[in-house]
Amino acid sequence: MNFSKIENLVLLSKAGSEKAKEELIGDFKPFILNLCKKSHVNGFEFEDLKNECYQTLFKCVKVYDLSKHRFVAYATNAIKNSINNLIRISKRRDNREGPKTLILDDNLEHALFYDMDFVEDQIYKATLNKELKASLKTLNRDELELIDLIYIRKLSLKQYSDCKGISYVKAITKRNNMLKKLRNSLSKEDYII
Repeated sequence: MNFSKIENLVLLSKAGSEKAKEELIGDFKPFILNLCKKSHVNGFEFEDLKNECYQTLFKCVKVYDLSKHRFVAYATNAIKNSINNLIRISKRRDNREGPKTLILDDNLEHALFYDMDFVEDQIYKATLNKELKASLKTLNRDELELIDLIYIRKLSLKQYSDCKGISYVKAITKRNNMLKKLRNSLSKEDYII
């Protein structure tokens, strides 16, 4: 690039010369094309990036102080910063609107299928609960107490055996027999391991 020619073109462009603007575009075209080829911004095509660069170039022409005599450095830095800013904005937008989010439609925005309750699941749970309640009625008082202490109050088998004054092995046997009794009383299609 001929720096004095560029400075002269900027002066003429500020004065309103369309021919000077076209020459300025021609002089910056290789730089802008190279930068656009190297840059990828989500939501922007190659032509969009190119137009953004040219828009920045003409903003630079508009606000440039002619006494500085450093337009090429000023414009190239501004164009690079403009593209970098687009990349930053795109990255922030990806977190809110990008592929990490899922929008099914207006009514189910940001809802995932596994967050939804299906009618079949509710019916299955209700049926299983009914079967389990019926099976619990077949247990005796000691077995119900074992369920209460171990599975509801979260005592360990050791604590249960100490509480009942029985050996640990007997507590394990009692628990296993109770679970076997429950398994047998549940119907085969409802019981899932």
